[in-house]
Amino acid sequence: MVTAGWHGVDPAWSREIAVASTSAADEPGTVRRWHLLDNGAELSRRGLAPAGTLLCVHGNPTWSYLWRTLLAAGSDPAHPWRVVAVDQLDMGFSERTGRFRRLADRINDLGDLTDALGLDGPVVTVGHDWGGVISLGWALAHPQHVSGVVLTNTAVHQPSGAAIPPALRLALHPAVHRWGTTTSDTFLRVTHSLANPPLPADIRKAYMVPYRGARRRAGVGNFVADIPADASHPSFPALSRVAEGLRGLKVPALMLWGPRDPIFSDRYLKDLISRLPHADVHRFEGAGHLVAEDRNIAAPVFQWLAGHRGTSGAGSPAAEAAATRGQGLKGAEERGRAGFRPLWELLGELAAGPAKGATAVAEMGPDGRVSRSLSWQQLDGNILDLAAGLREAGVRSGSRVSLMVPPGVDLTVALYACLRLGAVVVVADAGLGTSGLSRAVKGATADFLIGIDKALAAASVLGWPGRRISVQDLPAARRRIVGVETSLAALAGRGAGRGARRPTHTVDPAAPAAVLFTSGSTGPAKGVLYTHRQLAAMRDTVAETFGIRPGARLVAGFAPFALLGPALGTVSVTPAMDVTAPRTLTARALADAAAAIEATVVFASPAALRNVLATRDAVGGAGHKALESIELLLSAGAPVPEPLLAEVQRLMPRASLHTPYGMTEALPVTDISLEQIQAADAETVAGTVAGAGNGVCVGRPVHGARVAVVPLAADGTAPGSHLVTEAGVTGEILVSAAHVKEAYDRLWLTQRASTSLPGWHRTGDVGHFDAAGRLWVEGRLDHVVTAPGAAVTPVGAEQAIERLDCVRLAAIAGVGPAGTQAVVAVIETVPPARKAGPAAPELSGRVRRAAREAGVNVSAVLAVPALPTDIRHNAKIDRTRLSRWASRVLAGGRPGEP
Repeated sequence: MVTAGWHGVDPAWSREIAVASTSAADEPGTVRRWHLLDNGAELSRRGLAPAGTLLCVHGNPTWSYLWRTLLAAGSDPAHPWRVVAVDQLDMGFSERTGRFRRLADRINDLGDLTDALGLDGPVVTVGHDWGGVISLGWALAHPQHVSGVVLTNTAVHQPSGAAIPPALRLALHPAVHRWGTTTSDTFLRVTHSLANPPLPADIRKAYMVPYRGARRRAGVGNFVADIPADASHPSFPALSRVAEGLRGLKVPALMLWGPRDPIFSDRYLKDLISRLPHADVHRFEGAGHLVAEDRNIAAPVFQWLAGHRGTSGAGSPAAEAAATRGQGLKGAEERGRAGFRPLWELLGELAAGPAKGATAVAEMGPDGRVSRSLSWQQLDGNILDLAAGLREAGVRSGSRVSLMVPPGVDLTVALYACLRLGAVVVVADAGLGTSGLSRAVKGATADFLIGIDKALAAASVLGWPGRRISVQDLPAARRRIVGVETSLAALAGRGAGRGARRPTHTVDPAAPAAVLFTSGSTGPAKGVLYTHRQLAAMRDTVAETFGIRPGARLVAGFAPFALLGPALGTVSVTPAMDVTAPRTLTARALADAAAAIEATVVFASPAALRNVLATRDAVGGAGHKALESIELLLSAGAPVPEPLLAEVQRLMPRASLHTPYGMTEALPVTDISLEQIQAADAETVAGTVAGAGNGVCVGRPVHGARVAVVPLAADGTAPGSHLVTEAGVTGEILVSAAHVKEAYDRLWLTQRASTSLPGWHRTGDVGHFDAAGRLWVEGRLDHVVTAPGAAVTPVGAEQAIERLDCVRLAAIAGVGPAGTQAVVAVIETVPPARKAGPAAPELSGRVRRAAREAGVNVSAVLAVPALPTDIRHNAKIDRTRLSRWASRVLAGGRPGEP
């Protein structure tokens, strides 16, 4: 029996109850002894009226101990909920019945228990593993009591033709099953080993105690044997009833998922989302099968419950609201449909107009010549042909299509074809690296994957989801190896051959259009969901802010702008470079691309511009002439130093140089030109404008955007809700605009935090306004150093240090406990340091003095050969990583590489 020795369990929660069984597995009149953890008596003793009951059902081979954090949280007077965590029969500390209990029996058993307890709602079910199926079965059988469902790593459907997970196949194998699940405790130990981080010894012990001895593990073995691997299994009909019944379940739903689960992978999450499309979903990156152990799920569960307070059943107001989520917004979208111009509209107009024969999109070869191009008419025709072919192949409105194609003709055609069908394009940068890219594409669970041969090979090896379509036709043997069904060329030919020139689908402006992944510079890359209306708003914002009109000619050294080009009506060319590594753009490649289309606009990241300047001597007379014709240069992704822009200006003397500030979630937010940067710098030195300085001046909000800050607290957070635009107040930067993202994809907690102030997106950046209304960015909220008595933002001190002639780049990091952190400067020197470690005393002194002039006291100075930067922009410094490294070095550890 449970005692005070089990970590996290109040002995008062443990109770037993005799329950009359109506299960077909038992003889009539049988009474079964159940064990459960129940905080109801505690709440009653303290005079707390619970808002409802959480009915928590464990899977195999855990027990009610899995839900101890929910029991503790439900006992909090601030949000009291009765939490009833059951031990299923033959499991945990409940009775060993000696009967084989199938899925239908277990659903019935749970109903017997709740009848005995007198649970009559509002009840929110919580389930894990096979407890998820059982809890859902109970919910479908008791709609009058159910006010919500919470699911953690479970499944209700096994796709036909797909094998069950390897771990379960092994456990079911006749040669392994009885020994692995019952005779020995192997199945338990393997399950516990899935925790990430590993379970502490006392928690592992608690999970093992109810299953000591083979006789107490019979239920573990029977549970495994009852897995419906195919339609012939006796429990398959019961599983199917649950699976299909979910489509009619309209109560609020929350799914908390650990994607590192070898049993219930993201494909099962995708299936659940298709059955409960209104559900709130959060994937805890890095968590696995035992997500309730890997992460604190109690906090999000009770936050979610608070948001749905007042639910009392399938017909309750809150349940109806969940079932019709977004209807009011959708109605507004429909009312405004007449003013919506889809992303491809201008492209179609150019294809039908006088410019139809002019070049629309081009690719550059390594020889400096155009290797491939399409006219506006050809581009529009190819898009429509491919859209028809994709539709015939099964791509539908809402289908997710992962595009793993380099910028250029093929990607442009595929992207716009998918959008015209109402499919959701998934774009993850190959620059995320193999593991980062794999996490992204698996999490997005695409239905189709369109890729070049290299991407298809990776998909085959790494198990990326989606039916596979190659860009080019492949030999039959190669198609079999990488699992390719067809090619873009074949689909386009099929679409053209059938004369299906116009997709019949009318796109809803409020429908999802794209999932674009962040760079991963501030943690695992996040999928950012955009609707068609938001993508169109992005196009319109860029056009209005920068005056880009049809007929402009764009060299796109950054993939998103290459894709936006046709929507803007601009001739677009991708230079010869590795777009996943911006610093590979050379001056000659840029000049060749500019000359090929007589470019007027260039978009390149700061890292690309640095390499362009470093390689400018290779540009000939014709190349210089092409660069001198550039009228507008945009550079974003990281702060662009004024000296760098000034050097670029000499290379492109006619160009207006702009450095828009933005992010994947809102591109762009503000804009500033070189002349405006120079004016702001002069005003900072002269002290003529209050609030000028201490950061990077990023200018004023772009067309249609509003920007404000929430003041920073001494602990480095921005906890308030008061929006400020006054000069000199440092805080978290918030933006409101029509082109701000719809949501973070399957990251409910992250989305909730980012929109804690309705109508505003919290960027996670820190900054302030000056008296002229310009925004100055001071760094990331996560990178604020909490020194004694003050919160130190990094960018101002970094800029001061970088003005030293011996420093190329600088980063400020905090070392030590929050509130008492020491400020450490980590620098790249000129020339580069040969190895990482403490800086020389003279250099250290110069760095400290420079930082002090910016109002920051630096405790230590470390030098490195190269600062760690993000992959996409090659410019954003990973200060969190530097902080960990500096802590190790200053504690006497080997420096190594940061």
